[in-house]
Amino acid sequence: MFSFLLPPHLLRRVGVLGVCMAMLLPMAPAQAQLSNSRLPNLGDGAEVPLGVERRLGESIAREIYRDPDYLDDPVLGDYLQSIWQPLLASARQRGELTPELEQQFAWDVALIRDRSINAFALPGGYLGVHLGLISAVSSGDELASVLAHELSHVTQRHIARMIAQQGRQGPMVVGAMILGMLAASRTANPSSFSAANAVMVGGSAAAMQSQLNFSRDMEREADRVGYGVMTEAGYEPQGFVTMFEKLQQAARLNDNGSFPYLRSHPMTTERISDAQARQQLLPKRGVVPTTPLHAMMAVRAQVLTKPGVDALRNLAAQAQASSFVASPRAKQAGVLYGATFAELAQRNFGEARQHLSRLQALGGLDAGAQRVVRLLSAEVALAAGDAAQAVALLESKTTIVANNDRATRIQLAQSRIATRKPAQGKIAASDLSLWLNQHPRDATVWLVQASAFELQGDPLRAIRSQAEARAMELDYGAAVDRFKAAQLLAHQMASEGKLDRAGHMEASIIDARLRELERLRREQTLER
Repeated sequence: MFSFLLPPHLLRRVGVLGVCMAMLLPMAPAQAQLSNSRLPNLGDGAEVPLGVERRLGESIAREIYRDPDYLDDPVLGDYLQSIWQPLLASARQRGELTPELEQQFAWDVALIRDRSINAFALPGGYLGVHLGLISAVSSGDELASVLAHELSHVTQRHIARMIAQQGRQGPMVVGAMILGMLAASRTANPSSFSAANAVMVGGSAAAMQSQLNFSRDMEREADRVGYGVMTEAGYEPQGFVTMFEKLQQAARLNDNGSFPYLRSHPMTTERISDAQARQQLLPKRGVVPTTPLHAMMAVRAQVLTKPGVDALRNLAAQAQASSFVASPRAKQAGVLYGATFAELAQRNFGEARQHLSRLQALGGLDAGAQRVVRLLSAEVALAAGDAAQAVALLESKTTIVANNDRATRIQLAQSRIATRKPAQGKIAASDLSLWLNQHPRDATVWLVQASAFELQGDPLRAIRSQAEARAMELDYGAAVDRFKAAQLLAHQMASEGKLDRAGHMEASIIDARLRELERLRREQTLER
């Protein structure tokens, strides 16, 4: 069996229930026939209120945000969002994403620093993507097929249905079944399969098989709905086909064919056979081409997994290979970007600049690809200690605001802060406030703004920004501690006559937010 599951260290922290929906196998393109016919859904999960599912998701997401392998890379994050947002719009237009569901759920996509080809869906609209998946897929269409499938797990309320099913069959029975499924899915060791079987024997065989069949139906429904969402968003159906081929290759290492009747979704071979049979209904199409932008983002994901010095050196050496000149433009862009980023990771700034110059001279790049090259240029300058150059490369405010460019905004703010000039810190804080007005849940931007406030000598707002960052990461205890520290500082400044009118307004905000976060912390404690 080939499943998309959380890595082991996250598995331990998240627990069984949150992981049970982290399983994905894309569907065959020919299932568009099913999608277009709008088959009825398996159920709406009405037995579990949306608020309950959202809180369950928050409890899992909180542990992910604390994990050292959780990563917020703004450049990769923007690329993911460029694929994710059209999928959300498509699901909204199709009626899969209802206004109530959109308002109640988070719809956050997290990056996980893991080399496995994985993605997962959690309760409440939280999704995760492993860096290994981004580095393995060959196009944005393939990545869209994965995200559409996981999105459909959430919009179809699959997790709510599983919770409801658990309530009917008994938590111990379903818990034993899911534990056995997860143990069996993560290893091809025969003794481990036997151990998993032993765990599952403790429950009712009929109940377990019923739940497993229900999960298979969920996978098929996520295939059907996800395919429709993806294609109606404008992505190539062929992306599902090529994604299947990658899954088949991975399955040769992960699937020994054992225990098909214990699987939570149809076997890889079964799904591939269905795909091959139904593909005949579609027009013949070639392989979806790799774009320069995707090639660069794939190699960025690879470097961010921290593959080791030897792997980084191999990436850098590809730029000098004799076959480089004859390579397609997209591959050249990926190789040069990878060489630059690999040298940067090793702090070889001279070599990084040489590869970067070749990348900048490469013609035929669209606006999106040129943007990530500019961001890489600023990264190199900032890492080499030239913050002023990084600011100069990025300070076109018109471009940032017009494109809603999160990565540029964050990197420009970090570069301004790195100049150690209070005036630059003031500009950075103001810039980030514009973003936070529209995106108040952005923990990373809150933290960068805290550094900007510290640079301009505004400790009260700096502490409040730190507190907001902790709150956005759902760590309400840490948020309360920081808000209390801000409250004490505000009282001290007021007693010393150092709190102006703007400071009094900030103190009022801090008081209100502290009361709100204390309430949320109490609720969080009760849920635990």
